[in-house]
Amino acid sequence: MFRSFSVFNYRVWFIGALVSNVGAWMQTTALSWVVLTELTNNDAAAMGVTMALQFAPPLLLVGVTGWVADKFDRRRLLLLTQSSLLLIGAVIGILLLAGVMTLPLMYVFALALGLVTAFDNPTRQAFVSDLVSRENASNAVALNAASFNGARMIGPAVAGIVIVAVGTGWVFLVNAVTFLAMIAALSLIRTRDLIPRVKAPGAARLADGFRYVGKRPDLMVAFAMVFLLGAFGLNFPIFASTMALEFGQDADGYGLLSSILAIGSLAGALLAARRDRARLRVVVTGTGIFAVAATVSAFMPNYWAYAATLMLTGFAIVTTLTTANGYVQTTTDPALRGRVLALYMAILLGGTPIGAPIIGWVASEFGPRVAILVGAAAAIVAFSIGAIWMLSSGRFHRHSERRFLLTIDETLPIGVVAPEEFSDEIAGTTSIPLPAQESPATVASRRAG
Repeated sequence: MFRSFSVFNYRVWFIGALVSNVGAWMQTTALSWVVLTELTNNDAAAMGVTMALQFAPPLLLVGVTGWVADKFDRRRLLLLTQSSLLLIGAVIGILLLAGVMTLPLMYVFALALGLVTAFDNPTRQAFVSDLVSRENASNAVALNAASFNGARMIGPAVAGIVIVAVGTGWVFLVNAVTFLAMIAALSLIRTRDLIPRVKAPGAARLADGFRYVGKRPDLMVAFAMVFLLGAFGLNFPIFASTMALEFGQDADGYGLLSSILAIGSLAGALLAARRDRARLRVVVTGTGIFAVAATVSAFMPNYWAYAATLMLTGFAIVTTLTTANGYVQTTTDPALRGRVLALYMAILLGGTPIGAPIIGWVASEFGPRVAILVGAAAAIVAFSIGAIWMLSSGRFHRHSERRFLLTIDETLPIGVVAPEEFSDEIAGTTSIPLPAQESPATVASRRAG
């Protein structure tokens, strides 16, 4: 489960990311709450617009951000993006403490966060492959998800307490300080131990990633499922905050819901880390579980019953997304990994500008329970896409030994092996297989026969 920790660079990266993720979840909680309760009068639609502004840039800039992640030094890019996120968080906190923050100004900062994140996400995802060898990439991705969701158990709950105690502005300032941990980790990484990056032959073109994915039907199916989940199913800030208000809870109650969701999310991430590789059938199964969990949660009668269903919801969605991410990482041509991951992140996060305003409007007009059911319906459609593709691909067939039992073939990763360069030394020391020599006794026996 923790085999990637044997690599020094990954250990340093993990610790820095864990501290930074705690601050990031604190900021996410505070941002949603300040828009919903301080800058508006419980306007879920305004929160949907805020989310859309944060997640639109990854979709609009997908070609450029992926190309940048493949072209330039990823460690230096991350130092730049993390420093920029630190600055934006600090400015938001200062303006909130000064009492001059307005909703239009928050929209501007949400867009700024989205622009920086558009470059940060694919670079950060691809950088994992620079830290560990390819056989450990899926494990490293799963441990990253464990770090992300472990922080989710801590960050929202702490944010809720801080908001009630001293106000939202301090949450943004604390988040700004936690970025120093990631910057320190990036500075401590041993650059000489990074995995050499594969360079694409010829000029690296922005459209290469699109062409590559277009020739991979398995990736097309995975991306379609991830888009539907990202657009309509992953609007947890809207779901949790509006349900918290419906149950008469304050900011601490909302933060606790996010932390409870993270319990299931952490379990899903750790189980994903135990698997030897990422399989597409797990993505399909996780999507189906998420659809069931979301549907059940929409009918829960009280706060604690709703909170309990969130653990299953978190388990399902993290199992799905972590496996999908690992599948993309381990089956993609290394020379195109940054561009393909940028496309993956754009589809995952870029669906939010489409779905979040719709979900926010539904929550405002018809209530949060109906909004959750819309997300569940999108998950059912995503599950259907994956299931139909797996059935049509011929992977399901009757068991060879049991008459009434169906079995499914393994969804094997598509390996990409770079050709070895010619070497006189290798050519001179490589053995050449020769036909086996028969002994004289064998020859005499054969002739006699």
